[in-house]
Amino acid sequence: MSEHEPALPYRDASLPVEDRVEDLLARMTVAEKAGMLFQTMIAPGPIDEANPHMGLASGEHMIGEQLMSHFNVLGTAPDTTTLAEWTNALQERASRTRLGIPVTLSTDPRNHFTDNVGTAARAGAFSQWPETLGLAAIGSADLVEAFADTARQEYLAVGIRLALHPQVDLATEPRWSRIGGTFGEDAELSAELVAGYIRGFQGAELGAQSVSTMTKHFPGGGPQLDGEDPHFAYGREQVYPGDNFDHHLIPFRAAIAAGAAQMMPYYGMPVGTEHEEVAFAFNHGIITGLLREELGFAGIVCTDWGLVTDTSIMGQDMPARAWGLEHLDELSRVERILQAGCDQFGGEARPELVVQLVEQGRVTEDRIDASVRRLLREKFVLGLFEQPYVDAGAASGIVGRAEFVAAGEAAQRRAFTVLTNVEETLPVRSPRPRLYLEGVDPELAGAYGEVVADPTSADVALVRMQTPYEPRPGGFEAMFHAGSLDIPADEVERLRALALTVPTVLDMHLDRPAILTGVVDAVAALVASFGGSDAAFLDVVFGRALPEGRLPFDLPRSMAAVEASRSDVPYDTEDPLFRFGHGLTYPAGP
Repeated sequence: MSEHEPALPYRDASLPVEDRVEDLLARMTVAEKAGMLFQTMIAPGPIDEANPHMGLASGEHMIGEQLMSHFNVLGTAPDTTTLAEWTNALQERASRTRLGIPVTLSTDPRNHFTDNVGTAARAGAFSQWPETLGLAAIGSADLVEAFADTARQEYLAVGIRLALHPQVDLATEPRWSRIGGTFGEDAELSAELVAGYIRGFQGAELGAQSVSTMTKHFPGGGPQLDGEDPHFAYGREQVYPGDNFDHHLIPFRAAIAAGAAQMMPYYGMPVGTEHEEVAFAFNHGIITGLLREELGFAGIVCTDWGLVTDTSIMGQDMPARAWGLEHLDELSRVERILQAGCDQFGGEARPELVVQLVEQGRVTEDRIDASVRRLLREKFVLGLFEQPYVDAGAASGIVGRAEFVAAGEAAQRRAFTVLTNVEETLPVRSPRPRLYLEGVDPELAGAYGEVVADPTSADVALVRMQTPYEPRPGGFEAMFHAGSLDIPADEVERLRALALTVPTVLDMHLDRPAILTGVVDAVAALVASFGGSDAAFLDVVFGRALPEGRLPFDLPRSMAAVEASRSDVPYDTEDPLFRFGHGLTYPAGP
């Protein structure tokens, strides 16, 4: 009888999941078990072709030779039907392995505006919503659940069964480059919203219509030294000058209570705490002591990407993020991560190292089995053994469905946050005003007024800008916005001159808390956005949509205040320009 006969217990859907797991586990070789412990990147395309640009082996090699069955889908989605067909091709190849273990596909967020190969993919064909900061600005757990339920349906349509999110780090260090993916600075709000997020993706309990969630980055990646990110060696330290470590656990406790299926520790290493000063995924006290034993988390723990192998990303050399343990060789890094209590290695494709550890007696097969059980169980619970394939013909009717797109666009408009509105500049009610534009699509703006090139002939200026940052070198590193939050002095002078020439509405896209002190008293209206199209912005400006946003963090008054604040303490910058929760409203225009 072949291993694919339905009579085999693990293929019998009528049996309890735990029985099926144990039956399949008993049939697996060490090499097959090792393959389960790795989840690396994959890009849509012919499955028998490697992707040298991203340094990726072919799907054929990773499934057929390395016996892997977990993959992180990279990049903005191609044609939806093509993406679904590619998913089916991967599953068909997996069905021809000895045990026919189906593939689990995962993704970083792909329903927003951010486009960074290390953190998120631009929406493309998927419905586009404000960033999670924008959802926090609206502050409705029901809306967050509706968003997550929409994304769940779109993911299911193309075969994505694991969300590498939500991100619930607290934005207590204003300079940190990852704030844009969080729910902001407030722990209680983050806890309320993450529960809705998990319900929307997973349902009341994990099942065949669920997308599993991987909550990150345990135990909270917000308090980075000087706001630098631990993707990079200079940002490896997490510091707690306010002795506020436990405060950052509040959203994770809520996620666990809501049924979070998976958890991802961050790259950083805690400095000046009771915990060992090594990166969290290598840290037994953090993973086993705190997450498993104290908080009672029984699900899958997957490391962040690239902790074992030095590599190159977008032409930039990237050392393995084995912070505090850089001296260890690759084999010892894998050993330490397993000893810490993690189940899976993110962004790695090195199952041979696990096999070697077992053969050398450095890691027991029982230890490997403990992680494989968790990973197999989730595949069974998600129904992947019964239905690994998707209906490629139906996918385009679900992804980007009109009602999903409309809901995302409505949320974009709601999330705009009005900080100042001198003499009720907003909404602009003049019929066909003359508009001077910076950062706004003139073709779209032409539907609202007459676009002019000279601000001296305009009735109002509409300016959209991005939170300031200090550009970094390197193809990958340059995608992370870090450093000073100050608008450069020459730009402040230019904006103030523009505002003296014509009433100016300034919209600042806040992926971090920009310092707006230099312009706040000059512009006619100051608006914050968190992922909103030009069409959404124009509707808000002209009163066709009502902004409802409230700041999800304080806006500091100065960089000196930021530098003096404690990285782990919320609301700690002295005399902020605007407080968490600030936001103005106005009546709809005609």
